[in-house]
Amino acid sequence: MLRSVRALLLAATALTGFAALPSVAEETPPAAAVAVNDAIWNLGDLYATPEDWTKDYERLKGDMGSAGACKDTLLKDAGTMLVCLETISRIQKETLKLYVYAFLKSDENLGIAENIERKTQAQTLLVQLGAQTSWLNPAILAAGKAKIDEFRTAEPKLNDVFGFMLDNILRAEAHTLSSESEAVLAESADVLSRASTTYDILADAELPFPTIKLSTGEDVRIDQASYAKYRQAANRDDRKAVFNAFWGKWKEYEGTLGANLAAHVAGHIFNAKTRHYKNALEAALFPDNMPETVYRTLVSQVNENLPSLHRYFKLRKRMLGITDDMGYYDIYPALVQLDKKFSVEDSKTTTLAALAPLGDEYLDILKQGFAGHWAHVYPQHGKASGAYMMGAAYDVHPYLLLNHNDDYDSMSTWAHEWGHAVHTVLTSRNQPFEKSDYSTFTAETASIMNEMLLEDYMVKNAASKEEKLYYLGMALESIRGTFFRQTMFAEFELKIHEEAEAGNPLSGKRMSEMYCDLLKRYHGDAEGVVKIDPTYCIEWAYIPHFYRNFYVYQYATSITGAALLAQRIETGDPKERDTFLNLLKAGGSDYPYELYKKAGIDMASPEPYKALITRMNAIMDEMETLLAQP
Repeated sequence: MLRSVRALLLAATALTGFAALPSVAEETPPAAAVAVNDAIWNLGDLYATPEDWTKDYERLKGDMGSAGACKDTLLKDAGTMLVCLETISRIQKETLKLYVYAFLKSDENLGIAENIERKTQAQTLLVQLGAQTSWLNPAILAAGKAKIDEFRTAEPKLNDVFGFMLDNILRAEAHTLSSESEAVLAESADVLSRASTTYDILADAELPFPTIKLSTGEDVRIDQASYAKYRQAANRDDRKAVFNAFWGKWKEYEGTLGANLAAHVAGHIFNAKTRHYKNALEAALFPDNMPETVYRTLVSQVNENLPSLHRYFKLRKRMLGITDDMGYYDIYPALVQLDKKFSVEDSKTTTLAALAPLGDEYLDILKQGFAGHWAHVYPQHGKASGAYMMGAAYDVHPYLLLNHNDDYDSMSTWAHEWGHAVHTVLTSRNQPFEKSDYSTFTAETASIMNEMLLEDYMVKNAASKEEKLYYLGMALESIRGTFFRQTMFAEFELKIHEEAEAGNPLSGKRMSEMYCDLLKRYHGDAEGVVKIDPTYCIEWAYIPHFYRNFYVYQYATSITGAALLAQRIETGDPKERDTFLNLLKAGGSDYPYELYKKAGIDMASPEPYKALITRMNAIMDEMETLLAQP
């Protein structure tokens, strides 16, 4: 559907999936990677050369005026409206393709200025497009529903391709401003994104991370990448030293980071007030037509089921052999050490086997992607870290950035990101560009489904009791990190917005106090389950997702929906598989809450959340049974 500039930029830059923090990968790829052709993506499917990209950029820069030329003729008749909407849609689609190439080329090596400049050019073009089309929604609203319906009857393609978009615009009448005001808001998008840019620069480039000496005698600089690595250390003193050093450094910048996040929150509130929403949450949920009860039901259900999370922490304490108080730094090490490597070829073959319940149509797309040079697989110097799927180039195919390290986590990430890729392909095959922009709410269901099917497959095929315990532990950790932790983030995000909307000052110190209350409640500090050192309450400042807009709750709802869908699919009933595939094929043709309801799941009710807790407790039951065996 035709989108605002803000939505376009999110579509272009969203790192779909649970990516690591965006820093620079310093590792070198395994020796075998050098000779493997499919370890590098083929950007030639987008543009054969950078020079071809530049030619298209100049062409599209000239086309921007065409997007605004319909302002005075849009409502002449049904045929003219169709031509105008098709013109704008074409320019949007082609500009996104332009951006995808620039974005991916930049992430190959973040140290090449020419690539960063190309990305900035494309982003600026998207902002210009938003300004050129800012009149569109007010014009349609001014015409009124009766006239638009008349046009849709006269020209069926208006209804078939643009009907959902038109309904959505008319739904937003109370929140759409005059053409002049919409133009100002479109131009403000770049300004209101600056707090996120400031965070990225400080967190990824300028924060002077400390160096510590580990028990091995090794000196390690505790930056974001090494924190993620060494917080899993088997040596408990090392883990504590890593936490103290890392969070101690963030604490030194509490005031600056607090002011920066407060500015970002102020931007959300500004947009909500300007568009006449009752609060920032309503404004954030409105584009998806998401009932507020979904957000609040998620938070209430998680809080109701904190005893299951605390049960997991007690099991973790037992398996790690901790005899005194369990600390926050004891959350991350694996419950069982698995000395087993998973190459990229292993990731391919195992993922195909694990996802067999999804059927041949699904597996054929995976095989096509594996053979088609869609992914940049290994870490290398200068490459962006983490993992994501970029699917905004509608007429080409999705691309995946990975940093495969030949471990189980890499294989799980592989399955996750390819879930996004298959979702994108199924959507583009079944929906026009105008209905292809699916919500994160359904996107994460597609990827987490793959993680769960992989977990269940690995448990079923484990070669030993210890290996089975490892995979069960990883499944528990996925639920902790995706369901409980992301909901804790969602609750914090709601609280800081409500605090600011109430007119209360939102300093870094105040944010740390609010986050500390949540951290202690979720981890059972008062009950003696996990003791929280106040130094670690600066963690909020480290989370980049708070610079999105009420984004993180969708991870938690997605793992919930995926668990219920996976449970049904694993019964072997083809109808259940087809229900899931139809959810993916629907893309952005309907609101995500409604798509879930068509799949037989009401995310505003407690039932799906209870089903996930049942899965979690069943995993712990199985682990305790295994632990009781000699």
